[in-house]
Amino acid sequence: MKVAIACSWLNQYGGAERVLEYLHEMYPEAPIYTSMYWPEVMPSTYRQWDIRTSFMDKLPLVKKHHQAFLALYPLAFEQFDLNEYDVVISLSSAYCHGVITDPKTLHVSYCLTPARFLWNYHEYIKNEKVGSVIKLMLPVVLNYLRKWDVQAANRVDNFVAISKAVVRRIEKIYRRRAAIIYPPIDASSFHLNGQNEVGDYFLIISRLIPYKRIDLAVRAFSELGLPLKIVGGGRHREALEKLAKPNVEFLGRVSDADIKKLYSSCRAFVFPGVEDFGLTPLEAQASGRPVIAYAAGGALETIVEGKTGNFFREPTPESLASVVAKFDHRQFDPVVIRQHAEQFDVSVFKGQFARFVEEKWRDHLMDL
Repeated sequence: MKVAIACSWLNQYGGAERVLEYLHEMYPEAPIYTSMYWPEVMPSTYRQWDIRTSFMDKLPLVKKHHQAFLALYPLAFEQFDLNEYDVVISLSSAYCHGVITDPKTLHVSYCLTPARFLWNYHEYIKNEKVGSVIKLMLPVVLNYLRKWDVQAANRVDNFVAISKAVVRRIEKIYRRRAAIIYPPIDASSFHLNGQNEVGDYFLIISRLIPYKRIDLAVRAFSELGLPLKIVGGGRHREALEKLAKPNVEFLGRVSDADIKKLYSSCRAFVFPGVEDFGLTPLEAQASGRPVIAYAAGGALETIVEGKTGNFFREPTPESLASVVAKFDHRQFDPVVIRQHAEQFDVSVFKGQFARFVEEKWRDHLMDL
């Protein structure tokens, strides 16, 4: 079975790229087809992979400002020649599920979400700094892209979603059914501290971009005066720093080893945004630490209230602050929290995903 993998872009590192790494471990001979690749900002191990880029990779400024080129992605992915492969796996949050495959090729799309900027435009644009001229032009472009997106979804043989929320979105937008296979964490790589080794700080690890809603936490903790450490970088950092009082500390990007120490010693991990799944809350739980999260999206599928964490119910600083003020980490058992996280271990993901692809490939062969 000859496999290829498609992903939307490789110019920033986050949860999607971690999933890509596990897929590459499963199918190490599979080339990676993507719109662009920026080696300097990606892990050095990627330089050993067979990464094949589109014409977009050579465009000026595209790697730093990939959102500005949104109308070109359909052409970029449709130009890839994938006829030699038996199976194509697209890891998609936009565009790459639009690759064109031969009838003999099985296309499985592991859908992180239908594109937020297309299908949740008003919420997305509210959190982005977009000029008035662009706001006038965008609806015309987005109308074309929505039509293309649905057409592209019709080329997929089987959808796999990362959460129940994404299943519902796929059904609503694409009128397609999807299985669920949760994204993985490497639970064994995280370690537990005893309760007496827990520090006094709360922790956030995130890209600092508007839709992550880190501003809710900055405002809440600035009001409470409790220590909050924020790991990560992004274009929203400067604005967040202006909101923060001295008890909120921005650490920037830190090493994996330091991240694991921060996880295992935090009083609780804070997850203020709405994610379709969210790997960082699971990594915190693999470290035995409880999570305080907004009660929406994937957090509802990965956090057990009162057992592995607590929820705040309104997307406001006041709602979060109310939960944090009453929070007592001693009420949570680190061993129980870790055992919950182990259900999402990479070994579980690899087994489920490999079985799904093999089953669908057998069915596909029978239909040829």
